Amino acid sequence: MNKYKTLAALVATALLATAGAASAQQSLVNGGGASLPADLYKGQADSILPANFSYAVTGSGTGKKAFLENKIALFIPTGTGNVHFAGSDSVLSQTEIDTYNTTYNSASSTTTFGPLLQLPSVATSVTIPFNKSGSAVDLTVAQACGIFSGKITDWSSIGSGRSGAIQVVYRGESSGTSELLTRFLANACQAADVSGTSLKLTNGVPAFSVQSTFANLFTTVPANFIAAPATGGTALYNAVYAVDGRIGYVGPDVIPDLKDATKVAKLKGNSPDEVSVAATLNTIAPPSTAADIANPAKWVPVFTNPSAGYPIAGYTNFVFGQCYRVALARNAIRDFLQSHYNLGAAGTNDAAVRAHGFIPLTQAWREAIANNLVASSAPNGLSNANTCTTGVGR
Repeated sequence: MNKYKTLAALVATALLATAGAASAQQSLVNGGGASLPADLYKGQADSILPANFSYAVTGSGTGKKAFLENKIALFIPTGTGNVHFAGSDSVLSQTEIDTYNTTYNSASSTTTFGPLLQLPSVATSVTIPFNKSGSAVDLTVAQACGIFSGKITDWSSIGSGRSGAIQVVYRGESSGTSELLTRFLANACQAADVSGTSLKLTNGVPAFSVQSTFANLFTTVPANFIAAPATGGTALYNAVYAVDGRIGYVGPDVIPDLKDATKVAKLKGNSPDEVSVAATLNTIAPPSTAADIANPAKWVPVFTNPSAGYPIAGYTNFVFGQCYRVALARNAIRDFLQSHYNLGAAGTNDAAVRAHGFIPLTQAWREAIANNLVASSAPNGLSNANTCTTGVGR
């Protein structure tokens, strides 16, 4: 059981979504975005971001936009200066990368920030909390597809001895948690699992697609679906447990006990703390060629429907720039990344990562990131002198 998951902790973190950008204090290093890892990053006794880093909880979509367009007002409405990084469970799209490069990383750019760095931070599951008393729930893939497509609308259809209407709570904002869930559903669900639903058509039939905004899955959102009342996983978690019969999806850090299948569904026989590292996280090797190392899109592996372990798994990521003009900010960022990816003697954050319900990167990935994206001597490393010339950077 995660040590934070007491009633007092949940009450305290319920303020997270409303606090968000408005209450974030401007710091030496300013960032924000994904709510899924928010407690790991800031606000708890063993949160891993340094004291001189800020982190505004806005959701992954707003986090990416704030960083890519350098709009600090999306994190700190009264703030000035630069956005130094974003946290995102949503992978940078090729369109986002191309637009950034054209605007801020080309010879024709009026302002030149230098290349993007996209780094996986920790591995995570996406859990399925529910509020319906009874015995343990162990969903099949078809049942999960039916619930989140709107095809299954009554608890009696999942064979758990329960009955009554199902109400699905979803994230209303652009969210990396939604993206991780829908990536699994898009790859795992069969046509029969979602036939007759209002999912948008693919090849003429209803089908899931990968979406960071959950409502974009549908031509019309099903009548038994409701958006969480505020931004963030805590708001959705609280909404699920506010009304009998509800079900939703959140990251692991807000769940009191990941093994309690009377409140958090198993999937394919596995609890959400049973992501199979060997079968899932180790199946994709880090980039190794010069072209792949230089491509931010290659640095975040995505998983569709793993054959072993809990299947809704992925990474939550950092988005940094390669170049920072202010030495104090640049050095603070380097110190943090060296610590997080175990480059040098500072150690790692693995104990905190596990305490918050996440999974540390494998050693192979950690070393690849440290050697290729953090070390300044590497061509794509932080503040490489050949790339980050005078006037280039935030």
